[in-house]
Amino acid sequence: MSLFFTSLNSGSNGNCYYVANEQEAILIDAGLSCKETEKRMKSLNLSMKKIKAIFISHEHIDHIKGVEVLSKKYSIPVYSTKETFQQSRVPIPEININFITLHKEIIIGSLIITAFPKMHDAIDPSSFIVKYSDLTIGVFTDIGKVCENVINYFKQCHAAFLEANYDENMLENGRYPFHLKKRISGDNGHLSNKEAYELFESHRSDFMSHLLLSHLSKENNTPELALELFNKNNNGVSISIASRHEATQLFELKETAIKKAASIISMQLSLF
Repeated sequence: MSLFFTSLNSGSNGNCYYVANEQEAILIDAGLSCKETEKRMKSLNLSMKKIKAIFISHEHIDHIKGVEVLSKKYSIPVYSTKETFQQSRVPIPEININFITLHKEIIIGSLIITAFPKMHDAIDPSSFIVKYSDLTIGVFTDIGKVCENVINYFKQCHAAFLEANYDENMLENGRYPFHLKKRISGDNGHLSNKEAYELFESHRSDFMSHLLLSHLSKENNTPELALELFNKNNNGVSISIASRHEATQLFELKETAIKKAASIISMQLSLF
């Protein structure tokens, strides 16, 4: 059994994350146009017909731009909180809308998706984990502050998309006006490289294998700065950047490999 995942795009110009098993797939956010989403899916040899649901984290345009057309063209159900849907004002037929309850599991085929609340400057923002068998992938972006919800769900993940939006020095010394700097760095803004790294260092699981640094700012961060920080102590976790310009490769989590790694850790612990 395997879970497959990729970032089709990650940044203020559009966010869209793909998670799938062998039978079905979901999108978390749809911030690219329908045409661009189709193009990037095709570049990875992924079929739009496999997508069974779109989950929306919040109403900002870089997360909902393609929702209406994608949903109508492919008859894809859309999942969000009621408040997020109302605030987004996306004209989707009622038959295609499903309101979610935070912390409650949603079953899409053999995928299990759980939404949970986070801190961000939106009406009712949520993040998600996706489970399949014993595998778990999380999407942790657009987060102003690491709260207990984020910590608890991050601990469960074998792989995660984790926001590393800005470098603190670049933001402080950059050209943004003061009010925007305060918004970005505030409790309802975004995570800095440092804040994201502290979450990763303190709360990653022993079984985490992949981390994709996501939603990097074009003005206030660089992939090199983020990677340098996280690779100082990655504990064997593969660290990648989710680009704001193109899709990442299609990653695969294999259950057999995860179980083998867990068995080795258990054997090592038994020696003490």
